[in-house]
Amino acid sequence: MLADAALTFENVWPTPAIRWTGDVSVELAIAVLAMAVAAQFWGTLSRWALRWLAIAGVVLIIGHYADVTSQALFGRPINLYWDSRHLTNVGAMFAFVAHPWLIAVVLAALVLIPVLTYLPLRWALGVIAGAMHDPRVRTVLGGLAAVLIVLFFVLPPPEDYSTRALEFAPPVSRTYGRQIMLAIDGLTGAAARSLPPQPSMRSDLSRVQGADVLLIFVESYGATTWDHPQAVKYLAPVRDEFTRAVRDTGRSVVSAFVESPTFGGGSWLAHISLLTGLEIRDDESNMRLMTQQRETILTTFRDKGYSTIAVMPGMSQPWPEGAFYGFTDIYDLYRLDYKGPTFGWWDVPDQFSLYRLDALAIAPQPHQPVFAFFPTVSTHAPFVPTPPYQPDWTKLGTATPFSGIDLTYSWDQQPDWTNLEPGYLQSVAYAFRAFAGYLRYRADRDLVVILIGDHQPPALVTGPGASWDVPVHVVASRPEIIDRLKQRGFRDGLVPQHPSLMKMPALTRVMLDAFGN
Repeated sequence: MLADAALTFENVWPTPAIRWTGDVSVELAIAVLAMAVAAQFWGTLSRWALRWLAIAGVVLIIGHYADVTSQALFGRPINLYWDSRHLTNVGAMFAFVAHPWLIAVVLAALVLIPVLTYLPLRWALGVIAGAMHDPRVRTVLGGLAAVLIVLFFVLPPPEDYSTRALEFAPPVSRTYGRQIMLAIDGLTGAAARSLPPQPSMRSDLSRVQGADVLLIFVESYGATTWDHPQAVKYLAPVRDEFTRAVRDTGRSVVSAFVESPTFGGGSWLAHISLLTGLEIRDDESNMRLMTQQRETILTTFRDKGYSTIAVMPGMSQPWPEGAFYGFTDIYDLYRLDYKGPTFGWWDVPDQFSLYRLDALAIAPQPHQPVFAFFPTVSTHAPFVPTPPYQPDWTKLGTATPFSGIDLTYSWDQQPDWTNLEPGYLQSVAYAFRAFAGYLRYRADRDLVVILIGDHQPPALVTGPGASWDVPVHVVASRPEIIDRLKQRGFRDGLVPQHPSLMKMPALTRVMLDAFGN
């Protein structure tokens, strides 16, 4: 029972904890049958054989834990080949905002868990091997294992899992096999061999010409903020504030859901999918695409006389990918030149990034029309500490943009690793408060603002079985743009309606059609 539980447990959402389900492991059945056959023909298994069998079991257990926990925490299966390259950055981010004692616990667990897993499993396998000395026990255990192996392969999946008397857990070896195939696909380039052809990026931009266009990817802004009743209730005041800002400044807003190419992370896959109109779901395709000459929505705007700017507050190193997209300027961490206090892992609050974009590119008159691409950072996991909102935008450029009370409140926030949703909703509220404030701050300007989520937050926030849908809102003072989007299924107001209208790459063509002929 102990060995079976070690290979068949499931996750206790939304924590890293586990529980036994009573399922049967076919791998354990194979091991028991092999032990029975070995005992029948060669006698007692050696300590060396049991030791290596236990080590193999530990490898399976760790793989099974990673599989069930990653799906519960992030909402998608793990891909070791692609995800492993981001582990150091993710680990550094969480270590920066976590208490030292929590870091110590995690490090100790990484060392102790394999040992503490090995010892009881080695004992359990030793007990089973010892029982094989009795011919009757050996016959019963070997026969039962053989029957279970046959049933695993011949039983059809039942229509009603709740009434099934015998349920097999998914084999852990299948998980490792999947990882091997993913690695082979990545190493050989199979994942990216068939990139789709270039979609049309043609548009005369006649309906948007002269306006400044801001494409803002709101980090982790997902459909869960509209689907969870507690999220809707919490965000209602700031959403009302945003709607009033739209109305009071003579603008309109339309909204919809679209399906993101990623879930719980991998924001760059959403960025490139929308900017190119190609569905990119893995890093291999992403990197392969960047070696090609492709048109993007940026090149369309640049060819029509726009200054194409990337606002990258999280970028502190060279970004050669910017050349592929077609940016004429990049406002990175150093160009933004934030002098105020930092909040958690991220140095630059989103409100300040908007302020600096405005000061450098939009406020000067006259100025070349701007197309700005801005992936936000303040709503990134673990979501707190959330920066305070500064109503007086002119103070943002100083070294003391926030009051001491506001800073104390923000810095006192710590992530609750078993319940990230309150911090998540607080960060989303901050983002929309900043967006509403900017609409009022630049009430006199002709702006087209596209607010779109890059992906849903991790499954720790969404819960199990969440969709990959993200909201998209378009704010503009030009009725012809709003009308064109409504003809394509967008709804008046800030509230998007299910089902999603399309996948995110298809939105590129819809936007270009709305912006011109």
